[in-house]
Order: sequence, then structure tokens, then C-alpha cells
Amino acid sequence: MGDTLEKNPQKRICIGILAHVDAGKTTLSEAILYSSGNLRKLGRVDHGDAYLDTDQLEKKRGITIFSKQARFVLGDKQITLMDTPGHVDFSAEMERTLQVLDYAILVINGADGVQNHTLTLWKLLEHYGIPVFLFINKMDQPGTDPGRLMDEVKKRLNDGCIDFAAADETLFFEELAMCCEPLMETYLQAGSMSRSHIAEAVQNRQVFPCYFGSALKMEGVEAFLDGLEIYCRPQTYADEFAARVYKISRDSAGRRLTHMKILGGTLRVKDILKGRNGWEDKIDQIRLYSGSQFKLEKQADAGTICAVTGLENTCAGEGLGTEDSALAPVLEPVLTYRILLPENCDTHTMLANLRQLEEEDPLLRVVWDEWSGEIHAQLMGKVAMEVLQKQILDRFGIEVEFGPGSIVYKETIVEPVEGVGHFEPLRHYAEVHLLLEPGKRGSGLVFAADCSEEQLDRSWQRLILAHLEEKPHLGVLTGSEITDMKITLIAGKGHLKHTEGGDFRQAAYRAVRQGLKKAKSILLEPWYEFCLEVPQEMVGRAMADIQRMEGSFSPPETQGDTAVIIGTAPAASMAQYQNDVLTYTKGRGRLACAFKGYGTCRNEREVIEVRGYDSERDAQNPTGSVFCAHGAGFTVSWDQVETYMHVDSGWRPEIRKASKVRAPLPQRGQRVASDQELEEIFTRTYGESKRERARFQSPLDPAEKSLTAVKKRRGETETDEQRQRFLLVDGYNIIFAWEELKELAQVNLDSARDRLIEILCNYQGYQGGTLIVVFDAYKVEGGKGSVEKHGGIYVIYTKEAESADQYIERTVNQIGRTYDVTVATSDNMVQMIIWGEGAMRISARGLKEEIEAVNQRIRSEYMGQNGS
Repeated sequence: MGDTLEKNPQKRICIGILAHVDAGKTTLSEAILYSSGNLRKLGRVDHGDAYLDTDQLEKKRGITIFSKQARFVLGDKQITLMDTPGHVDFSAEMERTLQVLDYAILVINGADGVQNHTLTLWKLLEHYGIPVFLFINKMDQPGTDPGRLMDEVKKRLNDGCIDFAAADETLFFEELAMCCEPLMETYLQAGSMSRSHIAEAVQNRQVFPCYFGSALKMEGVEAFLDGLEIYCRPQTYADEFAARVYKISRDSAGRRLTHMKILGGTLRVKDILKGRNGWEDKIDQIRLYSGSQFKLEKQADAGTICAVTGLENTCAGEGLGTEDSALAPVLEPVLTYRILLPENCDTHTMLANLRQLEEEDPLLRVVWDEWSGEIHAQLMGKVAMEVLQKQILDRFGIEVEFGPGSIVYKETIVEPVEGVGHFEPLRHYAEVHLLLEPGKRGSGLVFAADCSEEQLDRSWQRLILAHLEEKPHLGVLTGSEITDMKITLIAGKGHLKHTEGGDFRQAAYRAVRQGLKKAKSILLEPWYEFCLEVPQEMVGRAMADIQRMEGSFSPPETQGDTAVIIGTAPAASMAQYQNDVLTYTKGRGRLACAFKGYGTCRNEREVIEVRGYDSERDAQNPTGSVFCAHGAGFTVSWDQVETYMHVDSGWRPEIRKASKVRAPLPQRGQRVASDQELEEIFTRTYGESKRERARFQSPLDPAEKSLTAVKKRRGETETDEQRQRFLLVDGYNIIFAWEELKELAQVNLDSARDRLIEILCNYQGYQGGTLIVVFDAYKVEGGKGSVEKHGGIYVIYTKEAESADQYIERTVNQIGRTYDVTVATSDNMVQMIIWGEGAMRISARGLKEEIEAVNQRIRSEYMGQNGS
């Protein structure tokens, strides 16, 4: 069969099969594989010999727990059939498979009709945009009626569901024509429509072909396969390599397998793949699985579903090559259980073991509670808990128990806030500013960047976003995971010599926590959509229960002697209600629940008190930042961090409230901190200033940014006898702050530097004093530094390993108390230090305004002289 499979590499199609539990999904998979010639003998779930139920747990329980695949030929197409779990507790395994499907088969139990979990599956297929074929199974059972079932499917799923086995061809075409305009136009013109037109409508999710049969008795299976062959069309892929990881598992030898679909180009053995968070691994094997068996291949082309060895850092949902990572899953666990370990079991070893299982199941969330030293697991339900218990025993030989389940809460914010984080122990440096904004319910966490590349290189920005995405972030109310926020990188800073990637990770994590401490946070709790079926005489009791649980519902519908109530309610209220329903209906009632999303917690204060979480004692998730002074790092609490920051993002809450848009980032040259703020920052960080207190005066008015204004504020006049005056200019800081010089620098940096020197020479010739412009040359290997004289100014090129900032700080330290020294820079950190050393400051914009004023004065005087 392997040779046959490779004859048509351009027609690969991946089809997933989904269903409510007990709808006969695995039986249909067996029937499809048998009819296509892939199996010689039909297996059965109840006999424990189904081809795709290979795990011992699956055979024992008679349910599909893990998604698996089979490969077969259908006409001229290569089909990969993905069998997914039907039980709601393993919906995560099913959902992640949807990321790689071209088409889906939705199996409906003809005896039960459209059930609540069927609706959940339909919504997921709609969410992921997957074309769907429907197989209505178990039509051999008494009481099944195709007409009634089609009416129900149309009503509860979509009007585009069409019976493709209809005997009346005219009626069939008329129904198809009503599904979309292209089919309507075709039908009106030709009186019929081609298979190609229908296939296009199926692929566009405008038509959903329906077939009836009994998989167990092989009835209707051949017709269904014919429909798949006719109406499934292969995807078109790009030439550049792209892939989507949908699952992590381990084989019987313990080797890590990364399951993926190739979405572009070709993957070859020995290829080296890179992840967005920095990992880099080589492909050792490419395996094409069918059931429990696999075939080794040297390459996998676009459209192929494969598993590879050698990748040790991948995760489910990750995009490789040009492919973006997947969206956050829709389904989430709502219960958490404490894992009770036996005596003498090392907690940290077990935690590491559970992390293995966690990466294999994205919705198994293992949480380490540092306060209590306990391990908790977030699971979808009781069956999932029992399966995890058996996995731990089989994989690690440890028998664990579980404590009672509790609700998984989440946290979010109600107003935008800026979070700042700084990480600067000795020989490290990173600063990150994040804008945290509330999102719509169910939006999850969205990450973006709105930061100038002049301020922070694009590679650093990408790294920060990767770090933000790589872990769940905890709120400050209960330590629950945060959600429904947009987190935008709006500013940051690194050091050319001392910054490492891990520094930005620390700064970014701290920025999230600091922002949450400032924000108005609220607690969220999970809500269920439910379908409650009770005898009609008990409907009053049921409605009263739902109201007591603070749920809501639509008017009950009557189906024979049964009342059906559909609505929503908090998961905490519904957790034990299944048992109540069975008790008061004496087993005649049914309750089906599906996760709907998170809403505002009704008893927030009570939950917070019970949890007793103290964000300041959570050493794993610090809220403060680390700064450096006198060669050592020191910690600053979250509420003081902003006064120490080296960058101002320009975002202000009052501006946000007034305009409803984020304030623009400050341009280089804008004053970013008042003189008084600089004094306070300096005093707190470095001790008392060397300058006299009287020289720290009230902040300059925005209009007073010139050297003339500085002199006036110090009580000086143009005729007063002055001490020798020095102006130190941070050359490249000024170049990239002045628009005309910045544009020139993008073409030729030397020309921009020469132009600045020319401007400063002209300025100094009129103002007098000593003007020194300093340029970084610290990256020049072996550079010893130099001093050049241009007109009346001095041009300094720093030596190797010395920046302009360092040179200016050293110079100010030497002469700041003896002479009148002003430094022109927009670097906030440098401004803070020069203030403490006794110098005045002027921003890049202020210097430009001063020079323009001098030029105007020169022109006025020149015109006056010519006029006389």
C-alpha cells in the first residue's frame, strides 16, 4: 500500500472523524478502513480489537482517549483519517486535532439525534472553519426516521445540511440551490449543477452533505465513501516550509514524538528547525503512522501528517517555518484536583514526571502550589482524572489519589494600565513597558508590539513577545491565571554589552505583575451551557433549581412526555447537580453540560478570602524589579518601580480616559521627567546629591527648554560674570532625535555626524563657552579614543568598551561641581545621573529650539547691520 500512497502526492487530504460518545464513531472508522481495503478484518470496540484503539486504557474502557490516524487510498486521493475522542472529558485531544484537518466527518447517533455535545462539536468546527460531512449512524435501530432526523439537523445545526442520498434529484438540486448564490445561479441557468460546483460549496462550508447508514452492519458506508471521493478537494500549499504541531507523545521506548502537518514546502531528515522562543533541533526520523504501525520516510511533503523524533522543545499548537502558532483552545478544564502522593514519594520528581504528561495533553494543567507544597491538576472531569491516575501508575509506577475537585477561577482587569519591569543585577540589563488592556470575554490573552525599533530592536521585541506567550501569568487576587487581555509592548530598553535574552524574560514577567498590582482586577468563574431533560411533571422543580443556582434559561420545550430546558449557569453551581437530577427524577432525567466561557464571579470576596493568596509572598512571580547601584543589584517594590525607570513610554491613564486611544510614544528629545523627580530618584538610588539643594528648583515649564532659560532660572543675567560654561552633547542621541539628521543617518551616518558638528560649530561661535560633542566608538575593536577640534568645538570619540553615556557621566563627575555644566541628551538614565553629579540638563528638543533661537538672533542682527 505504501507504493500506492506515493503515486498521487499532490492529492493529500486529512479528514477527522468526530462524534458524541457512543455515536459509533470508531465503528465507522473501522468500516471505512475495511471498505477502502486497508483492513482485512473488521474490528469492534466491544471486542477490544478496533484498529485505531491501540491503547490498553482504550481497550479496557471501550472509548477513544487519544487521537490516532490511518492512511488509505480513495480513488486518486491519499487520505489520512484522524480518529478523535468522543467523550467530553477528552475534548482537548479532539480539539487540537482540528488544527490540521481539511475536512471533518461528524457522526450522529440516529437513535438519539443531535445531542448537546454534538452542538459543541459543531460550534468548534465552525470556529476552525472546517468543511463537514455528516454520517447519521445506527439507522438500523427501531424508531429511526430519516425525515425527522434531517429536520432536526437542519434546525439545530445548519440549513445547509442536505441529504445526498435523496431519491428525488430535482428536489435535491433545489435544496442545494438554496444554500448559496453560485449554486442558485448555476441551477437557474442549467437546471442542474456539476460535481465541481457542489464540491466548491462544500469546501466553502455552504453545503454539508448528509448520509444515512449503519456502520456496524456496513450499510451506507460505500455510498458515504463515494461522496468523500467526489466532493473532497485537496488544498493548495506554498513552496516555503511551514508546519503546525498538533500533538506531543512518546513511543513505547520513551522517545519524544512531535506530531505535525506539513503546510508548505518539504521536511527532510537532518533538517534543522528553529522555534520562535529560540530553540534549535535537528530532525532524526520522519514517521508516517497508520494505527500502531509506522513507516520511516526521508522526507514529508506538503499535506502530510507525520510524527518526527529529535525535536525536544516543541509544544502543541506551535507553528514552524512560516506558520503562525494556533489560537488558544476554546475548551478549557473547569475543575482542579489536589494530587495526593504516597509516603516517601519525592514531590519534585513527581512534578517533573507530570510535566511530561502535561506537554502531551495541553489541557492537563499541572500547578505547583508553593505555599502548601502541593501539586494540583486541572482536568476536564472525573473520567479524565481516572485515566490520568492510570497513566501515572503505568508510566512512573506511582499510585496516586486525588482530593475533591474545586473550581478553576481566572482573573482579568477592567481598565487599561501600564506595567513596567526592570531587571538589572550586575552585568545584566533589561527594561520592559507593557500596556495591559481588558479584552472581550473569551478572547484569552492577545500579545502585540507597538514600540519604535529605534528604541528597541525588532529582534528584542520578538523575544519579549515569545517570553510573554511561553507561560501562564498569574493574577494578584487569588493567584489564578489571567485571561481576556491584550498585552502590548510599548517601550523597552536593552544594553549593548550586558543584555541577554533571559534579562528580557525577567523584565517582561515583572512588568505583567507590576501592571496587575496597579490595575483594578476582577475574578472570573466558569459558566456552563446546559441541556436538562426531565419529566414534564418535574419541570417546575427544575426551573426553580436553575434560578437558585443563578442560571438563566429559555422557555422549556416539550418532546413527548419530556420537558427540555436549555440555558447557562455557573459551573460551581452545576458541579453536583447531575446527581440531584438523577435523584429527584428517579433516573429519568438527563443533564448535559458544555463549557461556555468565563464570566464575573458572583462571590468574589468569599473566594479571595478562602484562597488567602498573598502576591507579595509569591517568590516565583515577583511584582517588583531589580536595579543596580554601586556594583550591586537591589530590589524595588512594585509601587516604587516607576520612579526608578530609565524609559518613559509616554502612556498616561488620564490621556487614555480622555481620548480612548493610547497616547503616542514620546519623540526623542522630549523631557521625560521633572527636575524634582530626577532629584528624588537620584537620592533614593545613590544617596544625597553632590550639588547644593538650592540648585534643584521647580521643573522647567515646557516652553523653557533653552540654555537661556536655564541661566535665568538660576538668577543669572547676560551681563553677570559667569563661571566657565561647558555644554556636553550626546552626539548619536541627538542625531536620532532630530528628524532631519535621522533621515540623513539612514542614508549615510558620517554625513549626519558632519552635519551635526557643523550646526554645533555655528551655535558655539555665537554662544561661546566650551562645547564638547561625544560619539560612541566603544564597538571599534582596539579603539583608543580620540579628541578632535572642529572650529570652536571638541569632538570626542570614545575608546573601546566605553559608551558616550559613560564618558559624559565621568566628565560630569570630574567638573560638575566646579564649572557650569549642561548635558544635552534625552536618555533618562543619563539625565538622572548627571543631575546628581551637579550638572544641568537640556533635552534634544530643547537644544534644537535653543539653536533655532540663536540662528534667528544671528539673522536679526545680520539684517540690522545690513540695514544700517
